[in-house]
Amino acid sequence: MIIFKEQKRFLEAEIKLEKQLEDDVVNNAKLFFGSDSIYIDAKKKLDSKSLGGCIPDGFLFDLSDKENPEFYIVEVELAKHDFYGHIFPQFTKFFGFFKISNNKGDLVDKLFGIINNDDLLKKDFKKYLQEKEIYKFIKDLIEESQNILLVIDGEKSELPDVMNTYNDTWGKFVKIIVLKKFISGNEILFTMDPEFENIDYSYVNKAIDEKQDISIEYDEKYHLENVSDDIKKTYQIIKEKITEVNNNVKFNCRKYYIAIALDRNITIFQFSKKKIRLVVMKDEDYVKSKIEKHHVKHLTESVQKFWNGNCCEIELINSDNVNEVISIIEELLTTAST
Repeated sequence: MIIFKEQKRFLEAEIKLEKQLEDDVVNNAKLFFGSDSIYIDAKKKLDSKSLGGCIPDGFLFDLSDKENPEFYIVEVELAKHDFYGHIFPQFTKFFGFFKISNNKGDLVDKLFGIINNDDLLKKDFKKYLQEKEIYKFIKDLIEESQNILLVIDGEKSELPDVMNTYNDTWGKFVKIIVLKKFISGNEILFTMDPEFENIDYSYVNKAIDEKQDISIEYDEKYHLENVSDDIKKTYQIIKEKITEVNNNVKFNCRKYYIAIALDRNITIFQFSKKKIRLVVMKDEDYVKSKIEKHHVKHLTESVQKFWNGNCCEIELINSDNVNEVISIIEELLTTAST
């Protein structure tokens, strides 16, 4: 692949050593993950006992949503590495870490020590937390937000099948970003797919959802298993109201989402522990004109293409002001019925 920019040809860099890609992530963390993120270079800070004998490349705190921050174990890999001999065993250890409470407590202690002894890191956290305690924040976040971010420099053919086969680990915990580097003389360009702000849609271009494991029943119980009571209540209110409006509507459960559908998908629910990301099939500017009490988020062109048309995302963290969201869904149903 070649990128042309201002009469220059940018050739894809051949990354021979994993450390080269790791350094690119460390040096460009704010660019890649957003200005409201904090990245900790784990390999320079932790010993080999921290996560069951396996040190990840980094820890990422995504603080862009003040009500729902996210924590990621970050692993940087080269696509040329053997998947089952190298990548798969490392991730198995990360999954084990999330399931053993003692390990999480040890990591909280180590991360707090790292932050407390680094004035720049401490300043970054205090800017976000204000008067809140750093230790309690880390402890609560690691308990509530368990993500593993794989940053890799190319496609890996084994990933779609693994994401489907190991649904309770790879399918639930792992998010994937393909990061590529291009060079022209002394100039450098990076491409990232998907953008980190749309990491919850990382399956869009990976064909992961096309082959569902038929041995697993993807029902409402599956999607609501680990979400908060507020989120369950919000979903049930929307479902009850919409069903009253049109009893022909279907709530189709797929691996990564629940879709409200008539002849086609009208809206799509994606769940995290404390948030519903509701994709609505309507132009973003129009949705913003109707939605005043909830955050409306832009979706990239590739995500909109995946959902077959103009769409955007409404974020819900509880049932407050849910009626304005129900109203726009009702409007979409009416349009779809005519």
